[in-house]
Amino acid sequence: MRAGPFAAIVAILLAACFVEPPRDNAPPSPGQQEDGTTSIEEFEADLNGAVNLAEDYWAAQFQASRQRFVPLRSVAAYRRAGEVACGQQAIPENNAVYCPAGDFIAYDVDWAVVAFQRIGDAFLYYLLGHEYAHAIQARLGVSHEFTIQFELQADCMAGAYIGDSVRSGGLRLDDGDLEEFRAGLIAVGDDPGQPWFAPESHGTGEQRYESFASGYSDSLGACGL
Repeated sequence: MRAGPFAAIVAILLAACFVEPPRDNAPPSPGQQEDGTTSIEEFEADLNGAVNLAEDYWAAQFQASRQRFVPLRSVAAYRRAGEVACGQQAIPENNAVYCPAGDFIAYDVDWAVVAFQRIGDAFLYYLLGHEYAHAIQARLGVSHEFTIQFELQADCMAGAYIGDSVRSGGLRLDDGDLEEFRAGLIAVGDDPGQPWFAPESHGTGEQRYESFASGYSDSLGACGL
């Protein structure tokens, strides 16, 4: 893939953003990835491309609706639990999260590189799109009763940003990218038996992929904004 009350809100969105690492934590051997994605240089290029594409996409959406768009303040990498905090809450390892307190996205770079190498570059675009969607929810004042509602809506919004970017020519999908999206979403789905109403619930892998696919096919109209 290549690119052409405030404390309560913080707690909700932090819970919404925490994700589990891929089930198998062993990184792949160089040269064995299905899509050939291996290097740190590729990771950095795709990460920057994903951030820029999301920013351009949402700026255009806000402009079309005659609203002022304020870009995300920053995207920060970290390597140790507690190295970055959101308000008074330390961000743990093996996560990507949007922090409304500082209006930034933080991600565990080691975990993200493993996911990038194991699943593929397409999943990185989804991951940044999902977290950027949480930033948009905050900007729009979106309110839900349960964490899972924030999460599935963000999956849908990530799908819309990617699908619309493909249709506009701003993004090109390579062979296998759609399957990478599905594999990645299945990998970060909730464990079987986890209550849907739990504060940390994101949705099952199938629920998450269904929400993403709805946004990808039908744009933001499918996302309840």
